[in-house]
Amino acid sequence: MMIRIRSRDGLERVSIENPNITISQLKTLIQNQLQIPIHNQTLSTNQNLLLAKSPPDLLQFTDMSNPNTPLSSLNISHGSIIFLAYEGQRTIAGPAVHPAGSFGRKMTMDDLIAKQMRVTRQENPHCDSVSFDRDCANAFQHYVSETLAFAVKRGGLMYGTVSEEGKVEVNFIYELPQQGTEDILMLLRDSDEEKLVEAIAAGLGMRRVGFIFTQSITQDNKDYTLSNREVLQAAELHAESGLKEWVTAVVKLDVNEDGGADVHFEAFQMSDMCIRLYKEGWFETEIREDADPKLSIMKKDVVVGSKDVKEVDNDFFLVVVKILDHLGPLSSTFPIENRIAQVQMRALRSHLDRAKNLPFVKRISDFHLLLFLARFLDLNSDVPALAECVLAQTAVPEGYQLLIESMANTS
Repeated sequence: MMIRIRSRDGLERVSIENPNITISQLKTLIQNQLQIPIHNQTLSTNQNLLLAKSPPDLLQFTDMSNPNTPLSSLNISHGSIIFLAYEGQRTIAGPAVHPAGSFGRKMTMDDLIAKQMRVTRQENPHCDSVSFDRDCANAFQHYVSETLAFAVKRGGLMYGTVSEEGKVEVNFIYELPQQGTEDILMLLRDSDEEKLVEAIAAGLGMRRVGFIFTQSITQDNKDYTLSNREVLQAAELHAESGLKEWVTAVVKLDVNEDGGADVHFEAFQMSDMCIRLYKEGWFETEIREDADPKLSIMKKDVVVGSKDVKEVDNDFFLVVVKILDHLGPLSSTFPIENRIAQVQMRALRSHLDRAKNLPFVKRISDFHLLLFLARFLDLNSDVPALAECVLAQTAVPEGYQLLIESMANTS
């Protein structure tokens, strides 16, 4: 069988003849096939291992510390990913050397530019962590899990705050108009609707902080973290944002050996080099049907390791971000925009009735409800005024309260 090993060097494969081997035997195979000494290896099924900064941090990961533990007891099977941290450097076999300069072939201007475009792994993200409001994250994953059954892709723009220390908090997810298939997520962006979203966010003291999307169940069998299409889409939105702490989050279904499945969140930043290559037009944006999805194609050679290549493993562009959760200031119980079922006015009535024992400002402290109301209000005055009431949790002016109640009563 084949096990995938993710380390700071990317995703590599280790071939195993006997699926019943122990962790000790796996470490020997890693030493033989990947040239990493056994005593330098720390293994874990927890991706946070790659965020460990010092030897004491590594000691926290104990799930694979017993050398006699069989892999099968950890539900590790063909295609599973194991995370590897190691100390020191390793030598990876490089290509044949082609002489250049006065005694070899001449260097062209493109060669010189490629030498400057050296794609290396970025060790540290610009954001310290990303924390998801539990309700908004659950509302998103519940829909893709229960209604879409992870059969097609789904995405959204994340809004929240960024602290001076680079901590990103996500407090709501705007699900823009879109069309998803098993492999492609087409965002059908509506500039008028996005203006309403931005006005609400500004009134709430928030901003756009990232992009979240799901991988379909068919992608679970594929040998990549993000596909080339996903890298392109994530890089486009990151570059558009101009925010160095911008986060890309992925929601996927991990199927275990028992046939059960767990919803799993992962967070990344696209590397500085990825964004630079995207902005400068190096990515080949027309992706052929037969292209390997785990490789991004460049229009010209770039340097990876000591090789000049046009194909770059997508993992080189990803920087892992630590995930936390919190309870934010908004609820996520109002029906969400741009889903299969269109939001009707009667939803406003039932939402207000459900929360009638709460102060009115609490009843409308939901981004999706504010977006629904914003379609009937003035963008420049009413929308910011209502959002600011929610931000400060102050009483909603009687005029707005009467207007919202009367809208609810028309259903």
